[in-house]
Amino acid sequence: MKHKKIIAFLSAAAFLLSGCENLPSKEDLTYTDTLYDTVIDIQILDPVEQDIMDGLKKLCRKYDILFSKTDENSDIFRINTAGGAPVEVSEDTLTLLKKSIYYGDLSGGLFDVTIGTVSSLWDFKTDTPSVPSKEALSSAVSHVNYKNIIIEGNTVRLTDPNAVLDVGAIAKGYIADRVKDYLKENGVRHAVISLGGNVLTLGTKTDGSKYNIGIQRPFDKTGSAVTSVKIADQSVVTTGIYQRYFEIDGKKYHHVLTPSTGQPCENSLYSVSIITDSSLTADALSTICYLMGPKKGMKLVNQLDNVDAIFITNDGKLHYSDNFLK
Repeated sequence: MKHKKIIAFLSAAAFLLSGCENLPSKEDLTYTDTLYDTVIDIQILDPVEQDIMDGLKKLCRKYDILFSKTDENSDIFRINTAGGAPVEVSEDTLTLLKKSIYYGDLSGGLFDVTIGTVSSLWDFKTDTPSVPSKEALSSAVSHVNYKNIIIEGNTVRLTDPNAVLDVGAIAKGYIADRVKDYLKENGVRHAVISLGGNVLTLGTKTDGSKYNIGIQRPFDKTGSAVTSVKIADQSVVTTGIYQRYFEIDGKKYHHVLTPSTGQPCENSLYSVSIITDSSLTADALSTICYLMGPKKGMKLVNQLDNVDAIFITNDGKLHYSDNFLK
């Protein structure tokens, strides 16, 4: 049995490849932390006061608790353990879950944040990974249905008391957007927000040029880039099966799970990178397009305004959305 892990820091570094060269040596301020099950790195390229950095740290750590599945103080934990009773939650959680339902509808149920009963069966961190039994998966998928999320006013309840929310496929995108809002409100004009595989830029670099964001070469141990995209005031989010996986008897099992089966999605894709203005949109669409597969996923991207994509298939080829090179 062979077990591999991709270190989150290397992934983040690959995404920032050559994106922040020639930064002002005295004016940069960077906040680095381990949150949201990854390494985050937020680089502010404008001079700011210390209280702005303190507020940034407080904001990021607030969301680490708010959307946690395990912290007893989190909205998600309280909904999951309420036994189907309504739970009063924050505006952030309401917005996040409303967006989750929207993308559930858009994807025909492929995107489903009630996948928590399934995702909890797969451990991609342990040194001794195992494949869940068919019986366990069958039981788990019977509780996966985002339409069981009922929002009434400022409360949320699950009509299936055994359902479990897991917002990992959309939360980092939402958080990145809120961090950008916070920085803009405090006068920051140039910044790079990197939350693991989610990169969001505020404005341009200080010299007016675009950021050059690397797209990681799948399964490359060094985290090197296979290509890059130039963006300003946009987000790049990648869903890739090389980020969290293990291998047993020559077969790879990865973290992109199909809600209807509970199994890792099987198609010819290695990764999907979405480029658009909102990091939440990019986060959700990268997962949806991966689950749809290369043909249907790219068709969806080409139907959307202001959304570009790079798909990498298992033959190593890169596939671009129609408007990408225009």
